[in-house]
Formats: sequence, C-alpha cells, structure tokens
Amino acid sequence: MAPSLLAWNAPLADELGLADLATSDEALAELFSGNRLPDGAEPIALAYAGHQFGYFAAQLGDGRAVLLGDVLDKHGRRRDIQLKGSGQTPFSRRGDGRSSLGPVIREYLLSEAMHALGVPTTRALAAVQTGEQVYRELPLPGGVFTRVASSHVRIGTFEYFASRSDIDSLKALADFAIQRHAPALADAERPYLEFFSHVLNAQLSLVAHWMDLGFIHGVMNTDNTSVSGETIDYGPCAFMDEFNASKVFSSIDHHGRYAFDQQPHIILWNLTRLAECLLLLDDGKEDFEAELGRVLPLFETRYFARLVRKLGLQGDGEDAADRQLVRDWLAHLQTHALDYTVSFRELADRVAIDGDPRFGEVELAWRQRLLKQPRDPSEVREAMNAVNPRFIARNHQVERAIQGAIDGDLSVFNELREVLAKPFTEQPAFDAYAVPPRPEERVTRTFCGT
Repeated sequence: MAPSLLAWNAPLADELGLADLATSDEALAELFSGNRLPDGAEPIALAYAGHQFGYFAAQLGDGRAVLLGDVLDKHGRRRDIQLKGSGQTPFSRRGDGRSSLGPVIREYLLSEAMHALGVPTTRALAAVQTGEQVYRELPLPGGVFTRVASSHVRIGTFEYFASRSDIDSLKALADFAIQRHAPALADAERPYLEFFSHVLNAQLSLVAHWMDLGFIHGVMNTDNTSVSGETIDYGPCAFMDEFNASKVFSSIDHHGRYAFDQQPHIILWNLTRLAECLLLLDDGKEDFEAELGRVLPLFETRYFARLVRKLGLQGDGEDAADRQLVRDWLAHLQTHALDYTVSFRELADRVAIDGDPRFGEVELAWRQRLLKQPRDPSEVREAMNAVNPRFIARNHQVERAIQGAIDGDLSVFNELREVLAKPFTEQPAFDAYAVPPRPEERVTRTFCGT
C-alpha cells in the first residue's frame, strides 16, 4: 500500500523554507515516509549513550530515527529534520525501527501543544501513515513522524564519547554544540564551563515551565535530555488532571523516579552527568560543583515566579508569604483531588465574587493578598487567563485521537490540532476539550510506544 499524509504543518514548513515541497499530499507522503529522499539529504542515525532509570547504557543511538539533514529557517536558525519510525538503523538493537500510528499521533499533538503554550520544544512537521502493519502485541498500522529540532545533541551524546575516553571526539562535540546553541561562548576563557552554565539555565527554565503547566515528561533519562533546552522525546508523558505532586503515569516507572515532583531533582542528576563529561575538557571541579549547587535554589526561584503569576500576584516569587500561599493552594488542590488546569481558570473567574469561597481558606488568603496590589479585578483575571491555559492535551482526548486514527477517523486528531493551537483562548465550539475526564475516561498509565 502507498503511504498517506495525515498532517502537514504548513506554517512551520513556511518558517523552515520548505513550503515548496507541498506540491501534493502524495508527494509529501512519499518524502516523509522515507520512500523518497529530499534533494541534498544525507540520512544518518546518531549514536549516543545514556543513563536509563539511573543505569548506564554505553550505546543506545537512534534505533528508529534518521536525521535527514538540517536547514536554515527564515530567522537564520539552523534546524534538524528527522524521521521517526522509518525503519531499521545500526542502533535498532534487534528492533524493526518502525513506529505504530499511536506514538506518531501522540508526539504530533503533544509537541505542537507545548509550542503553543510557549514551552521550548521539538516541533511536528508531518505525520504519515505508511500503509504497512507493524507488529507489537498486536498488528497495528504503521506511521512516520517528522520532527524538527534545533539539534539532536543530548547529554547522552556527551556520555557516549566520555565513556570511551575519546577526548578528541568529545571536544569536537562540545565545540559543535557551543557553535550551534551558544556561539557567543566560543571565545570565552573557559568555554566548556560557560556552556555547562548555559545548558543548566536552559534546563531549569524548561522544567519550571513543565511543572507550571502540570506536565510530567515521564522518562527523563540522560539520552532524553537535550542540551538545547528543548523538550524532546514525547513518550509516556502526560498533563495531570487532578493535582498530585507525586503523580506518575509512565508504565515503566515502577518506583516513581520521574514523578512530577521529582523532575527538579532528576534534572540536577542529569546535569551532574554532563558535568562529569565536561570535566574531561576543563578540570575545574570546584567551579562545576558550584554551578550544580545553584540548581535547586535557582529552580525554586523560577518555579515560584511562574506560580505567583498563575495566581495573579505581582511579584518575583521570592517573597516567603507568596511562596507559602502557592504551597497552600497546591495542597488544597491535592487534598480535594481538584483538576489542576481548570482550578486556576475557576479561581480567576472568582476574583470579583463575594460570598462562600469555592476554594476554602486558601481562597480567602488569596483575596487578602490581592488587596495589597494596585490591580482591579478585571486586570487580575486577564493576567491569570494569559498564563493559565483553558486547553491542554488531556490524556483521554489524545487517546481518542489515536484510536480514531487507527480506525481511519481523523476528526478528533484534527479538532485537537485546532484547539491546542490556541490554548489560552476561549473556544466555545470546543468546550468539551477543556473538560476533565469522567472516571471511566481516566488514563492512569502511559506508554513509550517503542
């Protein structure tokens, strides 16, 4: 059977200078299934190592992905174009290198949702159904996902060369990553220490943004941590419905290593592994340790700065009373098993309402705090709704889109693409996508899809 195009991200294609490829859906399907190579493409699979759930694997690599090449976008930024699910590579580890349709749909929706939410992320350019069956527990329709990233260099890429004591290649990789992501550091007195600080800052901002939205990556292995500071590898990820600080969705995370509230500690662990690699190029151990010592305090600063804005407060998140109000609010959500996303929007709607508080004592404390700042209620509500999404990629809706696509019905997938592109905007026609799942619709486990 011939491949068929499921989705084409025309605005992104235009940004990348690739709009001319869209001569027909059939031509796009041929290109982005891997059946035909674009002019100038030299496909490669990338090698990397990584710590997976804390255990080191010396060789992983792209087992079901090939990098077609890179392009300069209209802003002069270099971007990688990669196919996922197009077949075996030298790193497939006895796998078939194929992808079923489910992971293709999931990554397309999640990565574009995150982009619309303002989170640094890889992007979705195309989704193709191959017309072939792939065999997992059951035969499933095959698909290929086209991913765009500012690079595919991971902490695990550094570990690959460091573990082999291949210092020349490690240095070449570090120089490449600096040139790609922080070119101003190339002439620094200590470029590798400065680059480490750059990655550290990017990753802390990223994880704070995830948690601001109730997002759980689910598999924060070092091979899934990009030095670009972009969210990469949407496997068993999920947005929380009801708030629970220790929430885990991933079916393979049996001990909660990558639970919601463990994500700051894991990024510290991962950054420590990167520091160990870069110490082979700059032996200033005390300076790297000092940088690592900044991680958790700096994360808290960035996280609380985001959360106080979500509550409509003017402040930088450093005030102890504001931080306690945030903690009390989250504790109330957890105690009463309230939906994380909906509750912030409901609180914004209550800013000018007197009477019994919907959220108990914490709402009363919040009202008292609002009196200390020079904003009228409409300004507070507007500020809150600008940072608290109405729509997120809810797990049960993503699963509906996947099942629909498997059954040949793309209506939910296409509606979700439209809804999630404007997450902060009221869209009355799509209100059903903002509603938390009913008990029988809850998704409690998510899967890697490999």
